[in-house]
Amino acid sequence: MSSTPHDPFYSSPFGPFYRRHTPYMVQPEYRIYEMNKRLQSRTEDSDNLWWDAFATEFFEDDATLTLSFCLEDGPKRYTIGRTLIPRYFSTVFEGGVTDLYYILKHSKESYHNSSITVDCDQCAMVTQHGKPMFTKVCTEGRLILEFTFDDLMRIKTWHFTIRQYRELVPRSILAMHAQDPQVLDQLSKNITRMGLTNFTLNYLRLCVILEPMQELMSRHKTYNLSPRDCLKTCLFQKWQRMVAPPAEPTRQPTTKRRKRKNSTSSTSNSSAGTNANSAGSKKKTPAANLSLSSQVPGLGATPNCSLNPGRDGDLCHSTAVTPSGQFKEKH
Repeated sequence: MSSTPHDPFYSSPFGPFYRRHTPYMVQPEYRIYEMNKRLQSRTEDSDNLWWDAFATEFFEDDATLTLSFCLEDGPKRYTIGRTLIPRYFSTVFEGGVTDLYYILKHSKESYHNSSITVDCDQCAMVTQHGKPMFTKVCTEGRLILEFTFDDLMRIKTWHFTIRQYRELVPRSILAMHAQDPQVLDQLSKNITRMGLTNFTLNYLRLCVILEPMQELMSRHKTYNLSPRDCLKTCLFQKWQRMVAPPAEPTRQPTTKRRKRKNSTSSTSNSSAGTNANSAGSKKKTPAANLSLSSQVPGLGATPNCSLNPGRDGDLCHSTAVTPSGQFKEKH
């Protein structure tokens, strides 16, 4: 099959400048394809640095990986953080697996503001085992992935719910040991539990203890403290967060507004107000009756001001002293 200009791997005979540009965004399923290829490039000499680089390429710094399945003693659910994800993939190969890849069928994609969610109800994790015997294991379930919506498109959350699994043994191996009952009995036994090896299951159980200790390990690595001092510091900070009262929301100061009385009043109301005013003025202290002109020499007499509106509905004028010693007329 000859390549065409519409093929993303098409190479123009006129040179590299006429090749098709790499798309800015790739499909989420293509990232799983790239991850499968990276897993196939693994060698027996791949160390922790290789697995850290693998996790950095395909997982976010705050990514989480969750596995849900049901064993003989009940349902299990394990969730590990970003620092434990590289070790999880390496334990799969330490359990006798020589090849690992994922197959997604009829997946659904949903786009959000900052993420892309892939929901695949027919996902298969295929592992090829070389020991203790040559076996192909197909682990089927539902895989939900959340990718960041950027150029890297790394995985933020990984949730694989295992429903069933199948262990396939080649017919040629059965024919070779057809006359050996012991070998046939060994071939009839499962080498995994829900498609996971004992190495992986033991590591997941260990992660239940390791995951809460990530804060202690990080503090020990950052500040070079002893384990006991790290524990004391973490417990003290946690106690402070529990004891500290919740921060109260800041309230904006309410500004008091001066209400103006209704100017429209009947003749009877105005006369009643005048009588009440005169009665109230008799009860005032002598200091309140002193005018400003008697206190400050050189100031002309100021009109007696009443807080009640007059017949025209306007307040009378009053005089106030400013901080600079000048007088200002207020309404």
